[in-house]
Amino acid sequence: MLLKELREAVCEANLELHRRGVVLYTWGNVSGIDRARGVIVIKPSGVPYAALTPDKMVVVGLNDDVVEGELNPSTDTRTHTVLYRAFPGIGGVAHTHSAHAVAWAQARRELPCFGTTHADYCFGPVPCTDPLTPEQVRRDYEGETGHAIVRRFADVDPLARPMVLVNGHGPFTWGKSAAEAASNAVILEEMARIASATVAIDAHAPPLEQHILAYHYERKHGPGAWYGQRAGASPT
Repeated sequence: MLLKELREAVCEANLELHRRGVVLYTWGNVSGIDRARGVIVIKPSGVPYAALTPDKMVVVGLNDDVVEGELNPSTDTRTHTVLYRAFPGIGGVAHTHSAHAVAWAQARRELPCFGTTHADYCFGPVPCTDPLTPEQVRRDYEGETGHAIVRRFADVDPLARPMVLVNGHGPFTWGKSAAEAASNAVILEEMARIASATVAIDAHAPPLEQHILAYHYERKHGPGAWYGQRAGASPT
């Protein structure tokens, strides 16, 4: 992908968050990576979504240095770059402050998989990170946020669970592209909204059975996934 195309794709992914109502004002950001060049493109800091254009996206190296752009990159840039370095299979990262996902992060609880809507997109609970220590906050709050996510995924496949709740903060999601990361942010907010309603009805609601979770996840994401249409197939 040309850098111009990546700027356009990242800008569009940021605008999609706004269209779907999961960000307000300047809350949140999306990035995408060009691994061949070793750079990411990310939303500029503090710029309202209504004012975003591809030329305002900022190009940043994986060492966090600005490569191209007249504006400051998102303050969450160092979280994004930590995730790109740790998870080589991802191509985009998104962060929002969407209400229901933030509520679970503030409750410091992982998001249980109560049903098949969740299972279609995340193979198990959405993890929640441990809180940062005072020293970690002083040293590098944004970078340490990324490291907290990476530690939480030490025994979790980040591609099977492409989302996380940062303790007391909010959600980060990722995907194979900036567009997929943004889509996962929208989906996570809906999953969190449904889960909130579930525990309001029954605070002791059980998680979805593992065999049903596996069936729903694998029909979309497994090696033999069969959901949707085959390439070139005619709908019947």
